[in-house]
Amino acid sequence: MKVINTEHAPAAIGPYSQAIEAGHTLYVSGQIPLDPVTMEFVSEDVKAQTDQCLKNLKAIIEEAGLTLENVVKCGIFLKDMNDFGSVNEVYGQYFSQHKPARFCVEVAKLPKDAKVEIDAIAVKG
Repeated sequence: MKVINTEHAPAAIGPYSQAIEAGHTLYVSGQIPLDPVTMEFVSEDVKAQTDQCLKNLKAIIEEAGLTLENVVKCGIFLKDMNDFGSVNEVYGQYFSQHKPARFCVEVAKLPKDAKVEIDAIAVKG
């Protein structure tokens, strides 16, 4: 196993890694909309938050030598399912041709009271 870490995504805010590479599989921890430099939310707007979550995921995936094309599954956690359409609009800009398997659920609360959190699994090859 190999720990993946990049300065281009927020540092972990708990006892976990940004990602773990195990064999040909990369498990990326859930990303909330923190700016990697300031460690503050980029915005209160759900679209801007979704964009930052995906930028963070992309940075971690690229640090492992992969691209978003290697992503096989994403999980989306929403504070409010009424934001589903807005999140999909931004998500579709990152996954337009390549569409990984995915789930999306509403949760009671997210870390730091984020509106969205996204995780991913990517595979080499």
